[in-house]
Amino acid sequence: MKKILAFSLLSLTALGQSKPLVSHMFTADPSAHVFQGQIYIYPSHDIDAGVKEDDLGSHFAMNDYHVLSQKTPASPVVDHGVALKLEDVAWASKMLWAPDAAEANGTYYLYFPAKDKEGVFRIGVASSAKPEGPFKAEKEYMKGSFSIDPCVFKDKDGSYYLYFGGIWGGQLQRWKSGTYGATDESQPANGQPALMAKVARLDANMKEMAEAPRNVQIVDAAGKVLLSEDHDCRFFEAAFVHQYQGKYYFSYSTGDTHNIAYATGTSPYGPFTYQGVILKPVKGWTNHHSIIEQNGKWYLYYHDVEISGRTHLRNIKVTELKYRPDGSIETIDAYKQ
Repeated sequence: MKKILAFSLLSLTALGQSKPLVSHMFTADPSAHVFQGQIYIYPSHDIDAGVKEDDLGSHFAMNDYHVLSQKTPASPVVDHGVALKLEDVAWASKMLWAPDAAEANGTYYLYFPAKDKEGVFRIGVASSAKPEGPFKAEKEYMKGSFSIDPCVFKDKDGSYYLYFGGIWGGQLQRWKSGTYGATDESQPANGQPALMAKVARLDANMKEMAEAPRNVQIVDAAGKVLLSEDHDCRFFEAAFVHQYQGKYYFSYSTGDTHNIAYATGTSPYGPFTYQGVILKPVKGWTNHHSIIEQNGKWYLYYHDVEISGRTHLRNIKVTELKYRPDGSIETIDAYKQ
């Protein structure tokens, strides 16, 4: 597949100014990884499908994925073209939302949410011999999967963990009882533990969960689980996990309060202790990110709506992420750099 050079004057300014990385299409939810010494970005591909906006995100009607790459975060971006299309996913009906990717034994795996034929969000997996794809989807979604925003983390012992979940349009609230409640949009009452992301270790084939998903607990400094009313710091969607100085960092969007927050722990299963905010709210309703390290520096990939000004037509950006000596992360204001 021919590689398309996809940078513009927008991306040629200094990295610290955090200008859009591409402007020839709308991109969001950037999941960045370093594969083969190069940065590969797996974003959502936003389109204007003419769907009326609602609280369940029906207007986020994406139908394919492109893979982007850079040599460094300040380098021009290459668009490798369509990596996977909705029509090539046998079990899916619509809404190819935020994906993630992983590499194992020379094969690259794309993990993605989509609604099945009954309108239930599931997580699928596709594979390729190349990080840029194209990817071939499995005929069925991952058994036991539900909701949105998959994130795959490789631990130091070679184990892989799948994190997932998103509230409201992501349907996580419909699974409170352990089975799907199509009309159950309620969240736990105030004083009750907040809804939590899910985590499960992946099977060696990278296509199935090796165990039943369990809750990802986020606790406060006293060790108490965050409550449903803790909107500024509880989980909403967009889980991402990385390691720094031996600790596991679980970062996520607080959703309706629009922060990218983080918590730390000593196990990929958690519990994770809330630490603070990585990225303050950006322009546009959503906030979704990923974190990478390259050549001793750390970077945060994220999105906003600078180009369009419209919530469902977003553009990805990148900025440097900095740690303090104690391992805490300096809070980023995308508009005061």
